[in-house]
Amino acid sequence: MTEMEVPIRNLRGETVGQAVLDGGVFGVPMNEALVHQALVAQQANQRQGTAATKTRGLVSGGGRKPRPQKHSGRSRQGSIRSPQWRGGGIVFGPHPRDYRQRLNKKMRRLAICCALSDKAANGQLVLVDDFALSDARTKGMVEALRALGVNRKALVATDGVNRTVVLAARNVPGVRTIPANLLNVVDLLTHDTLIMPVAAARLVEEVFSRRQASTESAAS
Repeated sequence: MTEMEVPIRNLRGETVGQAVLDGGVFGVPMNEALVHQALVAQQANQRQGTAATKTRGLVSGGGRKPRPQKHSGRSRQGSIRSPQWRGGGIVFGPHPRDYRQRLNKKMRRLAICCALSDKAANGQLVLVDDFALSDARTKGMVEALRALGVNRKALVATDGVNRTVVLAARNVPGVRTIPANLLNVVDLLTHDTLIMPVAAARLVEEVFSRRQASTESAAS
């Protein structure tokens, strides 16, 4: 896991320096199976699990036999709430359940690092010196993205909650903002470009580095 060198640009699109990023966070080999497992687990954990249907035992009515057993010339029926009847019970329908999947901290951290490393390796990581917009207008965000050459779905990671950036980006289609310490596999995989100031990149290194993981393991 070698260190990564990424150019630093300003909001006018000009290169103003180079940043050396921690290879333990931004230079991790891709583990597609782990990233897929983390993606499925996060999406499953977001499910409400409240979908419900009524079986024939729960549907109202149907206590009386709809017609005589014999001599009607028609099929034998015992209830108008059996599954083949309109308005009858549902067979094998969904019922409330818990879809949650467990993923330990080490696996989740590694999956995020794999996604971050993939962005860095494929030129989809854009570092800026400072995401300081003059005001919270959408126009400022659009101009900054255009100057940076970002014309696809973008994830803007900030070092903490930056209200100006959040307000400026919320009306731009395909752009989502998130605090850097809350980066996750779903957001990283569903956006083409990751944009973050250098301070946010340092925060990501602090939160997701192997050294931090080792410290947490020793403390526990």
